Amino acid sequence: MDSLGHLAQGFVVAAKPLNLLVAFLGSFIGTVVGLLPGLGPINGVAILLPIAFAMKLPPETALILLASVYIGCEYGGRISSILLNIPGDAGALMTALDGYPMARKGLAGVALSISAWSSFVGSIVATIGLALFAPMLAKWALAFGPAEYFVLMVFAICCLAGMVGERPVKTFLAALIGLILATVGIDAGSGVYRFTFDDVHLSDGIQFIVVVIGLFSVSEMLVMLEQSHAGQVVIKNTGRAMFSLKEMADTWWGTLRSSVLGFIIGVLPGAGATIASAITYMVEKNLTDKEGTFGTGDIRGVAAPEAANNSAAGGAFVPMLTLGVPGSGTTAVMVGALTLYNITPGPMLFEQQPDLVWGLIASMFIGNVMLLVMNIPMVGLFARLLYVPNWILVPAIAAVSFVGVYAVHATTFDLVLMVVLGIFGWGLRKLGFPMAPLILGFVLGDMMEQNLRRALSISDGHPAILFQSPVTLILWGLAATVLVVPFLLRRRKKKP
Repeated sequence: MDSLGHLAQGFVVAAKPLNLLVAFLGSFIGTVVGLLPGLGPINGVAILLPIAFAMKLPPETALILLASVYIGCEYGGRISSILLNIPGDAGALMTALDGYPMARKGLAGVALSISAWSSFVGSIVATIGLALFAPMLAKWALAFGPAEYFVLMVFAICCLAGMVGERPVKTFLAALIGLILATVGIDAGSGVYRFTFDDVHLSDGIQFIVVVIGLFSVSEMLVMLEQSHAGQVVIKNTGRAMFSLKEMADTWWGTLRSSVLGFIIGVLPGAGATIASAITYMVEKNLTDKEGTFGTGDIRGVAAPEAANNSAAGGAFVPMLTLGVPGSGTTAVMVGALTLYNITPGPMLFEQQPDLVWGLIASMFIGNVMLLVMNIPMVGLFARLLYVPNWILVPAIAAVSFVGVYAVHATTFDLVLMVVLGIFGWGLRKLGFPMAPLILGFVLGDMMEQNLRRALSISDGHPAILFQSPVTLILWGLAATVLVVPFLLRRRKKKP
C-alpha cells in the first residue's frame, strides 16, 4: 500500500503543467531521434542533458525529460527498421528481421502499429515492475557496505563483457578505458594530481558532459558523414494502418512473455535492450515458430523484440535508482545528470527525494500513453523524417551539442576536449569497440575507487573484506558465471 500512496504522490508531481509539457516534448524528440539511423537513446539523452541543465530545469523535470527521450527512442527505433531495414538503434536490430519483410509485402502499417502496441505493453509492464520492486530492492540495498558496492560494480562490468556476443574482450577493454578516464584529476584521498599533464583545466577531472557528448554525439556525426545508406529502399506504401484483433490475439502471449523477460534482463547491470530483444526473439522463435516463418515477415517476430527492448529500458531504471549502478549506457548518462544536481542515486534516494523518484515513475505511465497515441497516427509524419539528408542533420546535431557543452561551464577548453574525445571515440568505433561500456566504466570509476578505499580502510588494508560477506561471495560468483558461461556456450556452438 505504501507504493500506491507514493505513486499517487508521484502523479501529482508528473501532472504539473511543466512536467506534462516536458514529457510530451521528450517523447516526441525521443521518437524522432530513435528513428534516425545510428543516433539511438544514448545520443538523444546526451545531447539534451547539457541543455536541460543550462535551462535550470528542476531535477525532477530534467529527469522526466531524459526518461521520456529514452523511452521514446525505444519506440522510434522500430520505424527505420521496418521501413528502411536499418535499425534506428541497436535495440531495434531484431525488429528488422521480420519488420522489413512485412513492409515489402505491403504490411508496413500493420508492422508499425503492432510494434507500437507491443512497445506500449512492454513499457507498462516494466513501469509496474519498477513501482513494485524498486522500493523493495532499495530497502534491501541499505545493507550494502563499501565492499558490497565495489563487488556489485565489478559484477556490472562483467555483465557487459560476458553478455555481448562475439565482442567480450573489446567490451571489457572499453569499460577499462572508461575507468582510466575517471582517474584523471585530483586524487580525492591524497590530493595528488593524476594524469592532468600540468593543465589546470583537468585538475577537477574530465567533465561528464564533455565525455558523453564527445564520445557519442561527435563520434556519431563522424560516422554519419562517412556512411551512406545507398541501396536501401524506403517503403512508401504502408498499406492498412492498424492491426486487426486477430493479429493482436496472435501476438498477445508472446508480447507478454517478452515484456516480463525483457524487464528481468533489463534489471541486470549492463545487459540492456539489445540483449533483451535478441534473447526474446530466439525464445519466441523456438516456442511458437512451428511453420518456420520467422525471418520472412512473421508478425510475432516484430511484436516480441519490440516488447522486450522497451521493457528492458524500463528495467534498467531499477539498479540505477536503487543501487546507483546504471543498468544501461543511457541510464549511465542519467546518473551523470543526477550528479550535476548534486543528487546521489542509491537506496536513500527513495527516502530523500520521493518527489523525484515517484514523479519519474508516474511520468513513465503518462509518457507511454502519450507515445502510443502519438506513434500510431503519426507514423506517416515520422517516416518522412527518414528523407532528411546527413548534410542537414549533422550540422544541426553539431550546433546543439556545442551550444549545450559550452553553456554548462562556458569554457572553450571543454569544446576542444569534446572534439578530441569525439575523434578518439570515432577511432574506437572503427576498430569495433562499443561506446556504451566505455561510458558505463567512466560513471562507475569514481564510485568503484571510493568504495574500494573505504572497504580497505575499514579492514586496515586487508583485501579479504571483499570476500567475507555472503552478498560479496554471491556477487563474485555471479560475476564469474556471466563471464564464463557465455564463453563456454560460444565454444560449444563452434564445435562441429
